[in-house]
Amino acid sequence: MGGRLVEHLSAQGHQIVIGSRMLKAPHVKFHDMEVKKIEWNNESALSQICKGIDVVIHAAGMNAKECLEDPKGALNFNGNGTNRLANAACNAGVKKFIYLSTAHVYANPLVGSITEKSETLNTHAYATSHLAGENSLLDIGKSAKMWTIVLRLSNAFGMPIHRDVNCWMLLVNDLCKQAVQSKKLILKSDGLQLRDFISLKEVCRIIGEITVANEKFRANQVFNLGSGSSKSVREMAMLVQDRSGKVLGFEPELSFLRVENSKTPAPLSYGVQNLSALNITVRDSSSESEVDDLLRFCSINFTR
Repeated sequence: MGGRLVEHLSAQGHQIVIGSRMLKAPHVKFHDMEVKKIEWNNESALSQICKGIDVVIHAAGMNAKECLEDPKGALNFNGNGTNRLANAACNAGVKKFIYLSTAHVYANPLVGSITEKSETLNTHAYATSHLAGENSLLDIGKSAKMWTIVLRLSNAFGMPIHRDVNCWMLLVNDLCKQAVQSKKLILKSDGLQLRDFISLKEVCRIIGEITVANEKFRANQVFNLGSGSSKSVREMAMLVQDRSGKVLGFEPELSFLRVENSKTPAPLSYGVQNLSALNITVRDSSSESEVDDLLRFCSINFTR
């Protein structure tokens, strides 16, 4: 996500500073961009890195697997780390702070009709640590001039900027890689469960709008960021299968777990009303092109 955001915002003419735990950001292929080392436990150093910055987009965080393996570390980074960075940004005079959180703060699995007013009930460390980060940020925004914006991201997918980016556990990314490497698409479930999928192209476009749309925002806002419509896992696998035929010249075999007397999946509606209220529309038309780009990327980087 971070790399794609850098790529998009740079193309929009923004001056970008990349924060990294190393002096040289891993896998960065962008020119004329400053890279600054982040010391997450040093608030003074964090304030220094934020000086002269108008907007901070906080995209760093431990993934679900890492959070499950190390709940205390998850809280320290996703929660306390976000708090330290937000405080530092506020002290440095940053005007706007955008935090990329997760839809999974609501529930696991995501089912039913979900809006920004829905209760946050998920007890998984991935959800609770992100929620701690959200709460810290929004508390800072209550008494500060810095605008604080939380984006609860649904199931994003898309091409990374480098093959070694840790994104291949994502369903659509994994399927595209499978298509190239084995010419098969294997689901470990019946594939009937519903999810809200959104392409990285669309995520980047919307964050780009939020970055510059100052007059539309008040402090302390939470936004669901998803497509606003649900598809089954099997439908997304079939989309990858279809696009493989057009992009790669073959349709991989699709297999899934066959369950007798499968139940109708619980419905899912991931509402994006707060974005819509600001006339920020979510388009689902970019899914095919994102899958196409991802397939081409996998073909270049993972063909045996």
